[in-house]
Amino acid sequence: MKEGSLNMRNDSKILEEKQFKLLIVGNKNRFFHLKQFMAELEKIDIQTKLIYDLDYIDKFLELNFFKKNKKKRELEKILNEFKPDVVLLDRISKIGEIIDRKNIPIWILLRGNWWEELEWAKKTIYKSKKDELSIKKNKILFDHCLKKSELILPISKYLEKEVKKRYPAKNIQIFPADGRNPDEWKKELSSKLKHPCVGLVQGLNIWGKTRELLTLNDVMKKLPEVTFYLAGDGIYNKMIIPELEKNSNFIWLKNLNYPNEVKEFLSEIDIFLLLSGLEGLGQTIIESLLMKKPTIASNCGGIPELIIDNETGMLVETGDSEAIIKNIRKLSNDPEFGKQIAEKGHNKMKKEFAWKEVARKFKDIIKTVERDRNIE
Repeated sequence: MKEGSLNMRNDSKILEEKQFKLLIVGNKNRFFHLKQFMAELEKIDIQTKLIYDLDYIDKFLELNFFKKNKKKRELEKILNEFKPDVVLLDRISKIGEIIDRKNIPIWILLRGNWWEELEWAKKTIYKSKKDELSIKKNKILFDHCLKKSELILPISKYLEKEVKKRYPAKNIQIFPADGRNPDEWKKELSSKLKHPCVGLVQGLNIWGKTRELLTLNDVMKKLPEVTFYLAGDGIYNKMIIPELEKNSNFIWLKNLNYPNEVKEFLSEIDIFLLLSGLEGLGQTIIESLLMKKPTIASNCGGIPELIIDNETGMLVETGDSEAIIKNIRKLSNDPEFGKQIAEKGHNKMKKEFAWKEVARKFKDIIKTVERDRNIE
């Protein structure tokens, strides 16, 4: 046996014996899922800790020095006591600069096309001088964190291409981080909706995504017998909801409590529809398919990585209302076809996005990175 091969095996054995420590820094909106991810990591001997980034960083132009120093001391204490091998940033914030100064490896989980989202925000909501200053600071911060990171983890092939265009020299590995516990996504008893119906679950906070909902106007006019329910809210609701509410077969449910009310909603709808002009992957598609709902979605971003057209769901080009109408009619007239594609979609999501599988992929990434460190 060659000496190099023996060393690689020894390295692998060391990795198996050593308990890896992962500090996850994220947004509280994602804590529900991050905690499920951590639970699976703990089962495979990866020690984890989760903190909310805003608890440890200064607000913009923070003048309370006592508060600033207190936050700094609390973060120092966590880093000194937990001693993470890696800090995983679930979103980029000023905490990345602090971690970088501590010489702790930073891995960045990239969930969306930040650059495209920023351009849309500049065109719609960022108008003042203060906004311009904030954008400039955020760009510098985002660029700094990506350049200083040891590893960038886009959640889809689509986002991988976007990162490689801008940071071709970085270590980039695809990591579909949007896991679920399939056994928890079961039918909930409910009887609140009018049938036949189409359900949508999506936020209204990114214009590049949200504006695609206006395509529904034409769809609803030509399908008056179908009721369309939208669950979700956000900063662009006044630009979307009044337009859609001109149709008598549209009902806005605002935000549903997650996950129970979302499960109830997905249990009852006949067809799930995601209309988006910008999508990193598509978490709601994962959930709709785990609930075995025939799903129609926009052919953009990472969505085609979840849906194989006419096999695990149905794809439509952005803005193509006629294709949406055609597919809704097909699913309504051929329920057996809808059941077949929903079943195949369910099997794909269960296989690829169960938290157990997501955690296994993450451990493989850890091994790969640590082996590369040893080789270097």
